[in-house]
Amino acid sequence: MLDDVATLVAERNRIDALLARRVRAAELTQAPERDGLKSMRSWLPGHCRLSPAAAARIIGNGRVLDHLPALAEAHDAGLVSAEHVAVAATALTPERLQTAADGGVDLAQIDAVLTEAAIEQRYTDFVTVVRHYLARLDSDGPEPDPTEGRRLSLAKHADGSLSVRGELDAVGGEKLQAALESFVQADRPAGAALSGWGMRWCSCATPRWPPAACRSCARSSRTSRW
Repeated sequence: MLDDVATLVAERNRIDALLARRVRAAELTQAPERDGLKSMRSWLPGHCRLSPAAAARIIGNGRVLDHLPALAEAHDAGLVSAEHVAVAATALTPERLQTAADGGVDLAQIDAVLTEAAIEQRYTDFVTVVRHYLARLDSDGPEPDPTEGRRLSLAKHADGSLSVRGELDAVGGEKLQAALESFVQADRPAGAALSGWGMRWCSCATPRWPPAACRSCARSSRTSRW
Protein backbone atom coordinates (compact mmCIF):
# COMPACT_ATOMS: atom_id res chain seq x y z
CA MET A 1 0.00 0.00 0.00
CA LEU A 2 2.78 2.43 0.89
CA ASP A 3 4.49 1.64 -2.40
CA ASP A 4 1.29 2.65 -4.16
CA VAL A 5 1.25 5.95 -2.26
CA ALA A 6 4.85 6.69 -3.24
CA THR A 7 4.08 5.80 -6.85
CA LEU A 8 1.08 8.12 -6.92
CA VAL A 9 3.07 10.99 -5.39
CA ALA A 10 5.74 10.58 -8.06
CA GLU A 11 3.06 10.47 -10.76
CA ARG A 12 1.49 13.61 -9.37
CA ASN A 13 4.87 15.33 -9.47
CA ARG A 14 5.29 14.35 -13.12
CA ILE A 15 1.82 15.63 -13.97
CA ASP A 16 2.50 18.91 -12.15
CA ALA A 17 5.71 19.30 -14.15
CA LEU A 18 3.91 18.62 -17.42
CA LEU A 19 1.16 21.08 -16.50
CA ALA A 20 3.68 23.80 -15.64
CA ARG A 21 5.45 23.31 -18.97
CA ARG A 22 2.21 23.40 -20.95
CA VAL A 23 1.08 26.54 -19.17
CA ARG A 24 4.45 28.13 -19.89
CA ALA A 25 4.18 27.24 -23.57
CA ALA A 26 0.67 28.71 -23.71
CA GLU A 27 1.96 31.84 -22.04
CA LEU A 28 4.82 32.27 -24.50
CA THR A 29 2.52 31.82 -27.50
CA GLN A 30 -0.10 34.16 -26.02
CA ALA A 31 -2.70 31.41 -26.38
CA PRO A 32 -5.23 33.04 -23.98
CA GLU A 33 -5.81 35.80 -26.53
CA ARG A 34 -7.70 33.30 -28.68
CA ASP A 35 -10.32 33.19 -25.93
CA GLY A 36 -10.34 36.94 -25.54
CA LEU A 37 -8.15 36.97 -22.43
CA LYS A 38 -4.82 38.66 -21.90
CA SER A 39 -2.92 36.09 -19.84
CA MET A 40 -2.86 32.62 -18.31
CA ARG A 41 -3.31 34.30 -14.96
CA SER A 42 -6.88 35.10 -15.97
CA TRP A 43 -7.45 32.09 -18.23
CA LEU A 44 -6.72 29.42 -15.60
CA PRO A 45 -9.23 30.70 -13.01
CA GLY A 46 -11.82 31.37 -15.71
CA HIS A 47 -11.62 28.12 -17.69
CA CYS A 48 -10.15 25.67 -15.17
CA ARG A 49 -11.75 27.17 -12.06
CA LEU A 50 -8.45 27.38 -10.21
CA SER A 51 -7.91 29.85 -7.43
CA PRO A 52 -5.79 32.89 -8.35
CA ALA A 53 -3.09 31.64 -5.97
CA ALA A 54 -2.98 28.18 -7.57
CA ALA A 55 -2.88 29.71 -11.04
CA ALA A 56 -0.04 32.03 -10.06
CA ARG A 57 1.98 29.14 -8.66
CA ILE A 58 1.64 27.06 -11.82
CA ILE A 59 2.65 30.02 -13.97
CA GLY A 60 5.59 30.81 -11.71
CA ASN A 61 6.74 27.20 -11.70
CA GLY A 62 6.70 27.09 -15.48
CA ARG A 63 8.97 30.12 -15.61
CA VAL A 64 11.34 28.62 -13.03
CA LEU A 65 11.77 25.44 -15.06
CA ASP A 66 13.15 27.56 -17.90
CA HIS A 67 15.98 28.81 -15.67
CA LEU A 68 16.77 25.63 -13.71
CA PRO A 69 17.04 22.72 -16.17
CA ALA A 70 18.39 20.25 -13.61
CA LEU A 71 15.52 20.94 -11.23
CA ALA A 72 13.13 20.75 -14.17
CA GLU A 73 14.47 17.32 -15.14
CA ALA A 74 14.02 16.07 -11.57
CA HIS A 75 10.48 17.45 -11.56
CA ASP A 76 9.74 15.69 -14.85
CA ALA A 77 11.00 12.45 -13.31
CA GLY A 78 8.69 12.81 -10.34
CA LEU A 79 11.54 13.26 -7.86
CA VAL A 80 10.70 16.87 -7.01
CA SER A 81 7.32 18.30 -6.12
CA ALA A 82 5.60 21.46 -7.31
CA GLU A 83 6.12 22.82 -3.79
CA HIS A 84 9.89 22.52 -4.21
CA VAL A 85 9.74 24.42 -7.49
CA ALA A 86 7.56 27.13 -5.94
CA VAL A 87 10.12 27.66 -3.18
CA ALA A 88 12.91 27.86 -5.75
CA ALA A 89 10.85 30.49 -7.56
CA THR A 90 11.40 32.91 -4.69
CA ALA A 91 15.07 33.02 -5.67
CA LEU A 92 14.32 33.67 -9.34
CA THR A 93 12.36 36.88 -9.35
CA PRO A 94 13.51 39.31 -12.06
CA GLU A 95 15.18 41.51 -9.45
CA ARG A 96 17.07 38.60 -7.88
CA LEU A 97 18.07 37.21 -11.24
CA GLN A 98 19.55 40.61 -12.08
CA THR A 99 21.32 40.76 -8.72
CA ALA A 100 22.77 37.30 -9.33
CA ALA A 101 23.93 38.29 -12.81
CA ASP A 102 25.53 41.49 -11.51
CA GLY A 103 27.30 39.50 -8.80
CA GLY A 104 28.63 36.89 -11.20
CA VAL A 105 26.58 34.08 -9.66
CA ASP A 106 26.75 30.84 -11.64
CA LEU A 107 23.08 29.93 -12.01
CA ALA A 108 23.99 26.43 -13.23
CA GLN A 109 25.77 25.76 -9.95
CA ILE A 110 22.81 27.07 -7.98
CA ASP A 111 20.57 24.80 -10.06
CA ALA A 112 22.71 21.79 -9.17
CA VAL A 113 22.78 22.60 -5.47
CA LEU A 114 19.04 23.19 -5.26
CA THR A 115 18.26 20.03 -7.21
CA GLU A 116 20.46 17.88 -4.99
CA ALA A 117 18.89 19.39 -1.87
CA ALA A 118 15.37 18.85 -3.22
CA ILE A 119 16.05 15.19 -4.00
CA GLU A 120 18.20 14.20 -1.03
CA GLN A 121 16.92 16.32 1.86
CA ARG A 122 13.66 16.89 3.65
CA TYR A 123 11.41 19.67 2.38
CA THR A 124 12.14 21.90 5.40
CA ASP A 125 15.88 21.51 4.82
CA PHE A 126 15.40 22.47 1.18
CA VAL A 127 13.62 25.64 2.28
CA THR A 128 16.58 26.42 4.53
CA VAL A 129 18.99 25.99 1.60
CA VAL A 130 16.99 28.45 -0.51
CA ARG A 131 16.85 30.96 2.34
CA HIS A 132 20.61 30.64 2.83
CA TYR A 133 21.15 31.41 -0.84
CA LEU A 134 18.88 34.45 -0.63
CA ALA A 135 20.72 35.70 2.46
CA ARG A 136 24.06 35.46 0.65
CA LEU A 137 22.63 37.02 -2.50
CA ASP A 138 21.48 40.06 -0.53
CA SER A 139 24.24 40.18 2.06
CA ASP A 140 23.56 43.83 2.86
CA GLY A 141 20.01 42.99 3.89
CA PRO A 142 16.92 45.01 3.11
CA GLU A 143 16.95 48.77 3.12
CA PRO A 144 16.36 50.12 6.63
CA ASP A 145 12.80 51.14 7.38
CA PRO A 146 12.82 54.90 8.05
CA THR A 147 9.76 54.53 10.28
CA GLU A 148 11.30 51.86 12.49
CA GLY A 149 11.63 53.11 16.04
CA ARG A 150 8.96 55.75 15.64
CA ARG A 151 5.92 55.51 17.87
CA LEU A 152 3.22 58.02 18.62
CA SER A 153 -0.01 57.48 20.51
CA LEU A 154 -2.97 59.72 21.29
CA ALA A 155 -5.26 59.20 24.28
CA LYS A 156 -8.50 61.14 24.63
CA HIS A 157 -9.77 61.55 28.19
CA ALA A 158 -13.32 61.80 29.52
CA ASP A 159 -13.08 65.57 29.85
CA GLY A 160 -12.13 65.90 26.19
CA SER A 161 -8.44 66.57 26.80
CA LEU A 162 -5.85 64.76 24.73
CA SER A 163 -2.59 63.16 25.85
CA VAL A 164 0.20 62.60 23.36
CA ARG A 165 3.02 60.12 23.98
CA GLY A 166 5.68 58.86 21.68
CA GLU A 167 9.24 58.76 20.46
CA LEU A 168 10.48 59.99 17.10
CA ASP A 169 13.78 60.10 15.30
CA ALA A 170 15.25 63.40 14.15
CA VAL A 171 13.44 63.41 10.81
CA GLY A 172 10.10 62.40 12.25
CA GLY A 173 10.48 64.89 15.07
CA GLU A 174 11.13 67.76 12.68
CA LYS A 175 8.08 66.86 10.61
CA LEU A 176 5.85 66.70 13.68
CA GLN A 177 7.22 69.95 15.04
CA ALA A 178 6.66 71.74 11.74
CA ALA A 179 3.09 70.45 11.54
CA LEU A 180 2.24 71.50 15.09
CA GLU A 181 3.85 74.90 14.75
CA SER A 182 1.84 75.51 11.57
CA PHE A 183 -1.31 74.55 13.46
CA VAL A 184 -0.53 76.94 16.30
CA GLN A 185 0.23 79.76 13.89
CA ALA A 186 -3.05 79.20 12.05
CA ASP A 187 -4.94 79.13 15.37
CA ARG A 188 -3.40 82.40 16.63
CA PRO A 189 -6.16 84.93 17.40
CA ALA A 190 -6.41 87.78 14.94
CA GLY A 191 -4.44 90.79 16.13
CA ALA A 192 -2.41 88.85 18.71
CA ALA A 193 1.18 89.98 18.95
CA LEU A 194 3.52 87.55 17.25
CA SER A 195 6.06 87.79 20.06
CA GLY A 196 3.48 86.98 22.70
CA TRP A 197 1.94 83.93 21.08
CA GLY A 198 4.26 81.05 21.69
CA MET A 199 4.35 77.31 22.10
CA ARG A 200 6.49 75.32 24.46
CA TRP A 201 7.58 71.73 24.05
CA CYS A 202 7.86 69.29 26.91
CA SER A 203 9.94 66.10 26.93
CA CYS A 204 7.12 64.10 25.33
CA ALA A 205 6.90 66.57 22.41
CA THR A 206 3.44 67.72 23.48
CA PRO A 207 2.66 71.32 22.52
CA ARG A 208 1.10 73.38 25.31
CA TRP A 209 -0.25 76.88 25.20
CA PRO A 210 -0.25 79.09 27.05
CA PRO A 211 3.18 77.98 28.38
CA ALA A 212 1.98 77.86 31.99
CA ALA A 213 -0.42 75.02 31.11
CA CYS A 214 2.35 72.44 31.48
CA ARG A 215 4.58 72.51 34.57
CA SER A 216 7.20 70.40 32.84
CA CYS A 217 7.32 72.84 29.96
CA ALA A 218 7.52 75.79 32.31
CA ARG A 219 10.57 74.30 34.05
CA SER A 220 12.54 73.15 31.03
CA SER A 221 11.53 73.74 27.45
CA ARG A 222 12.31 75.29 24.17
CA THR A 223 10.03 78.10 23.08
CA SER A 224 9.10 78.69 19.47
CA ARG A 225 7.99 82.27 18.91
CA TRP A 226 6.35 83.73 15.89
